[in-house]
Amino acid sequence: MILTLSNSDKKRLLTPIKKTILQYKMIEEGDRVAVGLSGGKDSSTLLYILTILREQLPFHFDLIPISLSLGFEDLDILPLKEFVEKLGHELYIKETNISQIVFDIKREKNPCSLCANLRRGVLFEYAASLGCNKLAYGHHLDDGIETFFMNLFYGGKLGVFKPITYLDRSNITLIRPMLAIEEKTIINFVKAKNIPIIHNPCPADKNTKREEMKDLVKKLSIDYPELRQNFMNGAMNLREEDFWKIDQR
Repeated sequence: MILTLSNSDKKRLLTPIKKTILQYKMIEEGDRVAVGLSGGKDSSTLLYILTILREQLPFHFDLIPISLSLGFEDLDILPLKEFVEKLGHELYIKETNISQIVFDIKREKNPCSLCANLRRGVLFEYAASLGCNKLAYGHHLDDGIETFFMNLFYGGKLGVFKPITYLDRSNITLIRPMLAIEEKTIINFVKAKNIPIIHNPCPADKNTKREEMKDLVKKLSIDYPELRQNFMNGAMNLREEDFWKIDQR
């Protein structure tokens, strides 16, 4: 596959991702970076852009695409495997029985949290077993805003995931290079490049609290078109003195 980007792709995707990586020192010389692939638009876009940046950034690093088989029988992962190979990589697949644990054994009424925790644990362990010291997630700007509202509405706290987090248990550093990218930019890119998308077979798909937050962000952005950019500016320039912190002394 010949990797090409239009001027618009470079402006809206490549440049901000490159800036985020350098700004937070997400990737450095000699890193072995696992890229968690779900078959969805976000992680596949991330792998595409990182493959290009591997040739542009002023240091050497390895990319290791990894994916989890959650145990859903009707999931065809072949399109993802072919896409990864066309980019010049080998896809490493870890077989799991996470779907059975969540839906058959635990029978969770709200399965997303347990599933996410199980997937994270397996991903970190698998990445470490492949000699990786970093794991890249495809979270984007809209994901950040949705997480903020979920924490506020359902957790009673103000917070969002970090650009870079060191996980001492697995000795893996989690990075999110696409934090400055709007979801609509990724959607347009995937359509233009005809990147294959694997349908999520999970019974809870499109019926979650996150989906509610996604709808909320869409509605808010109609009345407040600068919502996404203002959120990013606020998250990057947080001041502790602006909050009602009680002095514990």
